[in-house]
Amino acid sequence: MFILNSNADYRQPLTPGDAETLGLAAAEGVEHHLRYRENHAETPLISLPGLAAASGVAAIHVKDEGKRLGLGSFKALGGAYAVIRIVLEEAEVRLGRPVDMAELHATDIRKIAETMCFACATDGNHGRSVAQGAGLIGARAAIFVHAGVSDERVAAIARFGAEIIRVAGSYDDSVREAARVAKERGWTIVSDTSWPGYERIPGLVMQGYTVLVREALRQLPAPPTHVFIQSGVGGIAAAVAGHLAIALGAQRPIFTVVDPARAACLFETARAGHPVTVPHAEPTVMAMLECYEPSLVAWRILSRAADAFMTVDEEDAIAIMKRLANPVGNDPAVISGESGGVGLAGLLKAVADPEIKAALSIDPSSRIFVVNTEGATDPGKYRDIVGLSPEDVLSRGAA
Repeated sequence: MFILNSNADYRQPLTPGDAETLGLAAAEGVEHHLRYRENHAETPLISLPGLAAASGVAAIHVKDEGKRLGLGSFKALGGAYAVIRIVLEEAEVRLGRPVDMAELHATDIRKIAETMCFACATDGNHGRSVAQGAGLIGARAAIFVHAGVSDERVAAIARFGAEIIRVAGSYDDSVREAARVAKERGWTIVSDTSWPGYERIPGLVMQGYTVLVREALRQLPAPPTHVFIQSGVGGIAAAVAGHLAIALGAQRPIFTVVDPARAACLFETARAGHPVTVPHAEPTVMAMLECYEPSLVAWRILSRAADAFMTVDEEDAIAIMKRLANPVGNDPAVISGESGGVGLAGLLKAVADPEIKAALSIDPSSRIFVVNTEGATDPGKYRDIVGLSPEDVLSRGAA
């Protein structure tokens, strides 16, 4: 399924608050934060000239977030950043003075952090980030995981010392339960989705993601003409679309949001012109994108900054994992989890459909930018789907 954005606010400037959250100064602040994080390094931008030629476009570049901060996902930029920002802000209030990231490990800051507990719901990657951020600064974390989160992903969260709370039902059920319990116990919710009256912290999470766009614009030989970004609740898509709209202005690329067909809450929201909750269906292999309610903040941004919305099917996600592991020509192999290559899967579906290709003005001069949002965060599942372990792919020369 494919639709062009017909919202009344389409191509209008972001609201002042959203522009401040995703703007250049905010992204610079996130980069300042990262300078004090161990294991921080810019993630690679990978060129796929063989796949570009096969797709009839000039270039395809993949920002590989599978190497981000040791967590294997772009989510490493969001939850941990928000947790640390909140602790430092609380320290400023209690200490009565400005507090900088340089004081991250100071004794008086850690004493304040030890009194705080951060909670969130997760499909896996966001919870790891929140747990890591809490552990880095000495706070506690309580992570709510729904029935569809694999034991391997739960174990990866628990390794950071977080309390794990299992919730029956879907991701959206775990979001509601996390909010309920946190309110009862005085914990701080660090969610990557938003709802009425709860926007600032999801905004901080999205703000963390702007760094990957800032890095990519420095790494790209020329700005992209087209961007395809996958969506769960919409946070990563909104962060990339919003920051590109601010950074590139009138030269911003044509931006397409890509949803799993089985959890197409952003697609259906765009079609309706207002936030829509889609019914739960059969689970999708794109586990990190299995969300049925959009983030209100994300939709507000995407209603202005996205040009099109589309869906991909289960076989599309599986095929792109295999194609990235077994690349075209001399392209490097890329390790991409079940949700990681969905934006690229959207591109391949678009170029194979003459109507979509024409609607998006894709031609031989097009320069495509996508994000591999996760590596093999569940190695067992990756091996089952691809037929190779991540180690096998690395030994064959993965990027």
